[in-house]
Amino acid sequence: MKPVLLAESSQTRRRALSALLAERGYAVTALASLDDAYGVLARSVDTAGGYSAVLVGWPEHVDGVVEDVFGLLHADRFEHLPVLVLSDSGSAGAMNWRMTRPRTSLLPWSDYIEAPEALDQLLRPASVPAPRVDGGAMRILLVDDSATVRLAFSRLLHKHGYQVQVAPNADAGLALARREPFDIVVVDYLMPGMLGTGLIAALRADPSTAHILCATITGTYSDAVITESLAAGAVECLFKSEARELFLARVASLSRTIADRKAIDAERRRLEGILSSVGDGVYGVDTEGRITFVNPAALDILGLAAPCDLVGRDAFEAFHHAFEDGTAMPRAASFLVQAYASGNAVPAWQTTFWTAGRRAVPVECTVYPLSVDGERRGSVVAFRDVSARRLLEEELRWQAEHDALTKLHNRAWFEAQLEQEIARLKRTDQSSLVLFVDLDRFKYINDTAGHTAGDQLLVEVSMRLKSRLRGSDHLARMGGDEYALILRNVPRGEAATLAEGFRRALTRAPFVYGGKTYRVTVSIGVAAIDSATASAGDAMAAADIALHLAKNAGRNQAHVYREDSGGRAAMDLDLGWSARLEEALRTDRFVLCFQPMVPLAAIEDDPAPGEPGLWERQLSRNPDRPAKFEVLLRLREPGGSLVLPGAFLPSAERFGLMPEIDRWVLDRALRALREARSGRPIVLSINLSAQALASPGFVAFVTDRLVQHNAEAASLVFELSEAGALAAEEALRAPLAALRALGCGLAVDDFGSGLSSLGSLRTLDADYLKIDGSLVQGLPGDPLDRAIISGLAAIARAAGKRTVAECVENPAALPALLACGVDVAQGHAVAMPMLHLPGSTAPPTLGGGTLRAAR
Repeated sequence: MKPVLLAESSQTRRRALSALLAERGYAVTALASLDDAYGVLARSVDTAGGYSAVLVGWPEHVDGVVEDVFGLLHADRFEHLPVLVLSDSGSAGAMNWRMTRPRTSLLPWSDYIEAPEALDQLLRPASVPAPRVDGGAMRILLVDDSATVRLAFSRLLHKHGYQVQVAPNADAGLALARREPFDIVVVDYLMPGMLGTGLIAALRADPSTAHILCATITGTYSDAVITESLAAGAVECLFKSEARELFLARVASLSRTIADRKAIDAERRRLEGILSSVGDGVYGVDTEGRITFVNPAALDILGLAAPCDLVGRDAFEAFHHAFEDGTAMPRAASFLVQAYASGNAVPAWQTTFWTAGRRAVPVECTVYPLSVDGERRGSVVAFRDVSARRLLEEELRWQAEHDALTKLHNRAWFEAQLEQEIARLKRTDQSSLVLFVDLDRFKYINDTAGHTAGDQLLVEVSMRLKSRLRGSDHLARMGGDEYALILRNVPRGEAATLAEGFRRALTRAPFVYGGKTYRVTVSIGVAAIDSATASAGDAMAAADIALHLAKNAGRNQAHVYREDSGGRAAMDLDLGWSARLEEALRTDRFVLCFQPMVPLAAIEDDPAPGEPGLWERQLSRNPDRPAKFEVLLRLREPGGSLVLPGAFLPSAERFGLMPEIDRWVLDRALRALREARSGRPIVLSINLSAQALASPGFVAFVTDRLVQHNAEAASLVFELSEAGALAAEEALRAPLAALRALGCGLAVDDFGSGLSSLGSLRTLDADYLKIDGSLVQGLPGDPLDRAIISGLAAIARAAGKRTVAECVENPAALPALLACGVDVAQGHAVAMPMLHLPGSTAPPTLGGGTLRAAR
């Protein structure tokens, strides 16, 4: 394992990066401060304490210790030690330091998972050999008015295999470039007399030197200098202050460009020989369109035996004189003839060539202008037979619109046809029907008889449906065991009769497979469409609602959608919330609120428990406790009003949107935590659904966001409802353990409301138990509520857990809760929810209505 030294003050980032590097075979020594890193480096004699590399988190504020550490890494004895700097985005200091030191890379913390690859790259031996051209070294002219710069850089380039000549000013450099051959000219931007850009322009304007690659070199980074240099014709800007390895890498890149250019020139002179051996058909024509050469592949495609059958003939008359259907093509209409005459390059032009046997061959041509020694000599055309590709394209188009198993059309095709049908109906007074058909027992057959049987059943149902269609009707498999039909020009009054006819046809005969007989039943939803139908989506939603009503009524029946269909309002509400929530996630219309949770210790000392500011006074009386807030979720309507989560979370759970919503909440909460300015640590309590916790990659997502926002894991407490924690105890045990190992806290919400609460107390691996708000409402006067809360608090203490009282609305209940042994309280009696954490200049509270719901 390769030993590396890591210095980073954030415990979360240190842990995450150490674990990541350890998985890639690195032995990590993690230090919590740059002061410790300085001690390790300073004590080493010849190497960095035996470490292969150093990883440093760039600090937010630069002090003396920081300067000492980075100065030490810049010293001669550590010059070749690889250093990977991780910084938050926008750190100019880190970027500047990286440019002045060799073997140094910079990586933003948001991309910390790429650290192993960046470290691997740093540890590879650096080698920038000078490219050679035609067996000789690359020739470089260095023009600079500083003798020191000329000496230093010419020595550096000589040392790495380049032939270097120098000139003290632009005029001398121009004369030398005209007199001797050079591959590259490196010009100082700022010189007495002619500027470097002037020399570059002069070199570009002179035909004898126009081929030379030019670059400027300057002492400071300036956008204006770079822009002016590139505009003058420079292809690179070098910097005198940059690391020597980076300078050599840039020069090597220029050298490779020269080498590539000369190689291309050599290849171009041998073009005819090369093209004659390629697999595509190739022929050449002169400017008049007469064929000058042809390769064997072209002869084979065109059905000819020898080059003499084509050379000297007019290409248009020989094989591209007609359209694909055989109609004669006027010469003036031939795009290829125009390309021959103009000398234009033509990429990927599709046309038709005709063989000696009068067979049409679809081809794709690319026309290259042919020049020899600067003189246009005609064109070279490469072409290939695309018959097979056309067949493949037709097959792909078929697959894009069809279901591979049943060979029926698919959902995308059906939706397009439905849109066309609705558009047609808007111009008439006719009506049509949309039918959704769903097999009732498909999962049972698929699970008991096997997937092959299930596939065979789908094929049989498809054939039965097709047997009842008219030529104008449309049928598609929508996916799974669901089909959809469009029955065109059908009166509304016949909807029930037609649907029942389809149901009987599908269920009349049983399904037989493997010697066993299975009864087939279907549910059908029907929706009529006419000129009043708003959209395809509305028509499909209506048919889907009717289908669900048919299933809910006992299955094996058809249901025709009506505006007053029972259950429509509830289903419409669910479907509407699904669309609204997806839109809210896309447009960022969720809002977070933060409700303080305060320790109850010394609450009896508060002089005015009913007055505003109680939570701040309580925190001041408990200076060693962090500031805790529960994160509450709201949905902002287009008009600006906020919707409480009780209205939309049930639909979100039914439509499986909770994982995405909970991840949004976590990311925005950590962002708010990072922006908060508080004199004490802040802990956020975030509600977490069982769906999100069980979703793939959730723990990795939490780790990634903690690192990205530079937050400690201990600043998060995840709340699970008691019902969710108990119902999915086994399924959630692994991710809960992973969150605990990461350092996050856990809480069980609504504790005391379930029948299994006390029996499962031992197995609930939580730090906090949040006593259900219904038990708090009777305090301070109800002796039964007081006894229940006292008992729950005592049992929680015995289990090593702390208690939180929710929904405290009455200030007089606070001393009673403390007397019952409760540790923490939250509710309107403590503080209203706030739109921002402490330290923000925005309005602090959010009033109006109960904001109890905690998502």
